[in-house]
Amino acid sequence: MKNNTKFYVQNIWTKGVNFYGISNPIELAEKYGTPLYVYNETILRNRCNELKNLLDYRNFKINYSAKANTNLSILKIIRDEGLLVDAMSPGEIFIELKAGFKPEEILFICNNVSDEEIAFAVKSGVMVSVDSVSQLARYGKINRGGKVAVRINPGVGAGHHEKVITGGKNTKFGVDPILIDDLKATLKQYDLQLIGINQHIGSLFMTSEVYIEAATFLLEFAENFPEIEFIDFGGGFGIPYHKGSGEQPIDLKKLGIKLKCLVDNWVSKNGKEITIKVEPGRFTVAECGVLLGRVHSVKMNGGKKYIGTDIGFNVLARPIMYDSFHEIEIYGTAERDNLFKETVTLVGNICETGDVIAKDRSLTKIIEGDIVGILDAGAYGMVMSSNYNCRLRPAEILIDKGGNDRLIRKRDELNDLIIHFPE
Repeated sequence: MKNNTKFYVQNIWTKGVNFYGISNPIELAEKYGTPLYVYNETILRNRCNELKNLLDYRNFKINYSAKANTNLSILKIIRDEGLLVDAMSPGEIFIELKAGFKPEEILFICNNVSDEEIAFAVKSGVMVSVDSVSQLARYGKINRGGKVAVRINPGVGAGHHEKVITGGKNTKFGVDPILIDDLKATLKQYDLQLIGINQHIGSLFMTSEVYIEAATFLLEFAENFPEIEFIDFGGGFGIPYHKGSGEQPIDLKKLGIKLKCLVDNWVSKNGKEITIKVEPGRFTVAECGVLLGRVHSVKMNGGKKYIGTDIGFNVLARPIMYDSFHEIEIYGTAERDNLFKETVTLVGNICETGDVIAKDRSLTKIIEGDIVGILDAGAYGMVMSSNYNCRLRPAEILIDKGGNDRLIRKRDELNDLIIHFPE
């Protein structure tokens, strides 16, 4: 199918950014099958550059929060853009090293990890940030005399859903600042050098007030440890999922101005420069990804019109986990009136009532055989996929800077469902 094929579609956003390059979504769906994650390299690199320009400060670094998307090709592009990376597990450390990150470019942020996992990180040569005083002691037994970082709970949090707020009283994350004496005693007991502190207040906030409040606290807390070499303020920067209503992303320029004021004042007060880091994941990769699926069923049930697709929550879990909103684009070649809208509910192919992509959404008429595009699927999409209902996980492709498509992860095969069972 040629790229100049006439579409009867709703595709304002992807068309505006030439998301599919020299191809089109119907052609890609035919070539690779559906469901299909499609990533755009140009958009990814643009987001990386926006982040690198966030703070006008010589020792400023971006730690990409890899849990958002760990595709090896995506990681290689991010590394090529000069970003550092964090890891939440030995698996993430492993794949980041495979992507070409050096051990000193990786920050392992512990969360209820085992001694074996700590030892793996130490052996790998990456910096470790512990999550509790007891964990610090365990680290000290494994790497006495070593360097370490500590995750601090700043006492405030922010995010789009209670499940992703990671700072404040009602979360499991970080060391409570009131335990500072215990922290210092444990550092001394194991002759550890605290060279970094980090925090993360939550995910998908659109204003900077709480982030600045937490950053202010962390800078003040750092004054208790003169040997500190870096401070990581965390990520969580929001992106506009509601593109159709004109929602705007977090104002990075405004955030950068506020952060620079804080950092410059701290440097002036303490007479030393330190490395400042932030760790965005969603902002880096969300908008570079679109999830394509095929419509297999259109039916009325209980007075509602249901659009049945092959995008189950095994492929995209965000809607069922967080009641998340994603804009929907429609791609088809059958002629229809684009001005006519109807209220429909898009569902997947998993055997649960909660398998809903978009509920009661006003969309251009959809017919069986159409391809739907779920926007902003580059973050927390494929990484949260599963084989529930013995469904196969999708393929991933990349639209490179020249507009060409290539496979960057194969689709599961049926044999993958049994490969880990012993004979």
